[in-house]
Amino acid sequence: MRRIMSLLLMTTCCASMMLAQDVESWVSEMLTQYPKARILDIYKSCFQDYMGAEHLVGDTASARAYLEQELETTALDELMPWYYEPCGINGNYVRVSLRAVMEGKVQAEKLLDAFVRSANDPERPTIETWKETWHEIVAVIDKMGLELAHQQEDMAFIEGVLAQRKYAISHSPDYREAYSPHYRIIKQEIFENEFKPLLSEPSCTQ
Repeated sequence: MRRIMSLLLMTTCCASMMLAQDVESWVSEMLTQYPKARILDIYKSCFQDYMGAEHLVGDTASARAYLEQELETTALDELMPWYYEPCGINGNYVRVSLRAVMEGKVQAEKLLDAFVRSANDPERPTIETWKETWHEIVAVIDKMGLELAHQQEDMAFIEGVLAQRKYAISHSPDYREAYSPHYRIIKQEIFENEFKPLLSEPSCTQ
């Protein structure tokens, strides 16, 4: 019995260490790729990985109109060079850049359809479980000793959002100015089956 308990304890400790290593590695890679990123942007990528899109999409017509407007007002040379990148630590969702549409790799309607299906996934986790997960990530980030711009202010803002039982936030102004993020969130399974064969290069595989 003691042997079984010891093995269980070792397994739990190893799992925690693996989580910490994964978080630290991913955060370091993200900040290398996006040195202007703030805690807000780390948080956003992580909640997209865990929760998917920021809200359910009930009005497809409005979502289509917004996508069309974004395509019309976005300059290709403003965008990062990649067609897609995984969200967060586990890549459960993928950001597909509007570059893929603007360069003719993917039809706008196809991207919209995949986005709506992904956003309306019935298996969306609860905000409470996400809050617990984020606090585990924060514990690792704290140990990394990062000194990012507006770090304490951003942490407090995120806690305020979570206290209201909300989770979605926007990219930081610094990130938007430096990287002009224009993308749609697609569930990883949908991306692998329907998009990845069309988007072999370029990609961001952080």
